[in-house]
Amino acid sequence: MSITVDSARVTAGRRSDTYLAMRSIQGGRTVYSTRVPLLDLDKILPLPDPAQPDPDNRKVDPRHARSFGDYISQHETWVAPALLARDNGGCTFQPLDGANGQIGYLEIPWATGAFGALTTIDGQHRILGSHLETRRLSEEIAKVERDLGRARSAERQAKLEAKLDDLRGRLTRLHSEAIGLDIYVEPNSVRARQMFVDVADNAKGISTALRARFDGSKIANRTLDRVIDHALLKGRVDLEQDRMTRNNVNLIGAKHVADLTKAVAVGVGGRISARREAELSDEAVIEAVHGFLDCITEAFTDLADVAEGTLSPTDLRSRSLLGSVGMLRVLAGTYHVLRGKEIADDDITAFFGTLEQHMTAPISEDSLWRRSEAGRDFEPNASAPVMRTQNLQHLVTVLTSWYPGV
Repeated sequence: MSITVDSARVTAGRRSDTYLAMRSIQGGRTVYSTRVPLLDLDKILPLPDPAQPDPDNRKVDPRHARSFGDYISQHETWVAPALLARDNGGCTFQPLDGANGQIGYLEIPWATGAFGALTTIDGQHRILGSHLETRRLSEEIAKVERDLGRARSAERQAKLEAKLDDLRGRLTRLHSEAIGLDIYVEPNSVRARQMFVDVADNAKGISTALRARFDGSKIANRTLDRVIDHALLKGRVDLEQDRMTRNNVNLIGAKHVADLTKAVAVGVGGRISARREAELSDEAVIEAVHGFLDCITEAFTDLADVAEGTLSPTDLRSRSLLGSVGMLRVLAGTYHVLRGKEIADDDITAFFGTLEQHMTAPISEDSLWRRSEAGRDFEPNASAPVMRTQNLQHLVTVLTSWYPGV
């Protein structure tokens, strides 16, 4: 009797994985580009350890890593750039016949703890986040399965089964998904460290203003385009910069519009949780913010002049507290509180109108803002309130207390 064994099917003792990859040149180095299943990342790349940072990389932030894991788990349409890694000479590339040496099989040895043939240049948080989320889902599935075995009521069983289906669906999806990986062949450790510096130096982070424009997962951001169609804001919102300098020709930035939207919806310093996000209607939020903008435009002559184009935002900032983002947030927060007490917009407008005479900037020592409870929220000769959240919240409380009968 003869026995034939297909050795390709026996993987015991194998300490590497093989991927189809494309070989190219960048910066004089050989680069292998491939797609790696999420579940393979912690096999071929060192698993980042927040307690023991890689000396050639920045310290990994566990919270940021977990947020990425939560992102890919919660969003089926997630997107992320390719990871960048360095090969110190341990990978093997076998070109395919007829591919002109550009396409072939790339064998990558497995990593052992913090060591491996590859080191991470860019992507530590994506690696750790993927690992933590798949582990969390696996542990949660095991827990729900145990709870299901102990459940007695039909209602409890139905809830656990629905949760189990959701968790298994997420884990199955992550099992089938992949991310790009670019591997740079660089045996010289000094030049490898320079690679990390070069990547960091040339990376351009996304500003909060740009996030406000493009991050449609948050209601304060996805309503931006329609909110800024209001007469006061139209053509006067900086869509690129996070900070408003004195000479900026715009009234506020996109980030600040999002801040005003949140202040109207949930108050100054309020947080829109995922549950609250699901409960809020885009139309209702836009209507509320436009209602607030109508109130302040009618209550304050300077803002009406800005809306009509007869007063520039730079001139407004030079003479009025209304030119400061902080004061606008305080008014938005006050509007939120008064609306919550079922006070009509016309009455809020009338109340805001009583404050118009006190909006001159910079403020004097005998101004209302310095000689009242609001004094702790304004520095001498200030043209804006102190921008710490606790100060803005306190100022909202003060203004609200000034409303008759509140």
